[in-house]
Amino acid sequence: MFKKHRKKTATPYRHVENRRLLALIYTFLRLSVILVMIAQIFNRNYENVFLCVLTLVLFMMPSIIERQLRIDLPDTLEVIILLFIFAAEILGEIQAYYIHFPYWDTMLHTLNGFLCAAIGFSLVDLLDRTERFSFKLSPVFMALTAFCFSMTVGVLWEFFEHFVDTHLLFDMQKDTVVNAISTVMLDETRTNKVVHIMDIADVILVHSDGSTQALGLGGYLDIGLYDTMKDLFVNFIGAVVFSVVGFFYIKNRGKGWFARRFIPYVISDPAAGPVKESAAAAEEKAPDEPPLNP
Repeated sequence: MFKKHRKKTATPYRHVENRRLLALIYTFLRLSVILVMIAQIFNRNYENVFLCVLTLVLFMMPSIIERQLRIDLPDTLEVIILLFIFAAEILGEIQAYYIHFPYWDTMLHTLNGFLCAAIGFSLVDLLDRTERFSFKLSPVFMALTAFCFSMTVGVLWEFFEHFVDTHLLFDMQKDTVVNAISTVMLDETRTNKVVHIMDIADVILVHSDGSTQALGLGGYLDIGLYDTMKDLFVNFIGAVVFSVVGFFYIKNRGKGWFARRFIPYVISDPAAGPVKESAAAAEEKAPDEPPLNP
């Protein structure tokens, strides 16, 4: 009798589309950061030098996570993470894209919500594939957990920004000029009546020495509230988008190319016990060919 033949398939935990492209992107970004750091050293801007060093350290985090957790990050997810770090630290902070492009911060916070939802979904997916746990997680639960994980990260980041602004006197929570406010602080009757102030054209500061200064911004300067709420809202949008994508990914038993680009694969470790195969890895495997008759 003839032996049963099998099709050659890719390793389940290594779904690689173009490792060379990933290496080129990583090398280009790292060299760009090094050049920026050298320029900042010559300019004696040591705060930006620290940001460059921090960026280089963050670039190594995906590889460290892969080795420590024995997982393989898809190329698409890894490239987006690297570009996100570069866009936030180098372009946003050092090149002042947050100031020159008003929607730069909004774009990054939306992407952050999407990525954090993908990471949260992946953590639950890895937990669900471990044989030592006997429960089976539903698609709704996994999508909800990914959403909550993303929003929690977004809230913690806003806490961090507020702490830095109030204690280190930075301005991570960017200010917003508004032309109308509603407040009970100006209610002379002290009956919790809301006082509306409309058409604010300017604000004049009175310093402790009696001197005055007109801001000339065309309105009232809100220090962080609008920026925080906007950041949380766009984080919410990104989290919802991936949670919906992840829900249908699990609902359809791992079918679909988009979500699979953001979900890590487990590298099997005999010492750690058996791990169930992910839906993405199962889809990559080709079915066995029927045995040939003698």
